[in-house]
Amino acid sequence: MHRISDDVLLEAYAKARKLDLSRDFILLIEDELKKRALYFQVQAH
Repeated sequence: MHRISDDVLLEAYAKARKLDLSRDFILLIEDELKKRALYFQVQAH
């Protein structure tokens, strides 16, 4: 996931949640957001 920009990762997370995709997939994205210190941005929404 290191090749994905922060913006694309945030967008993918939002879409995954909106589409109610697999919880495991969403957790993978959340883990990467936390590694990049971006998770706080999605919690605010």
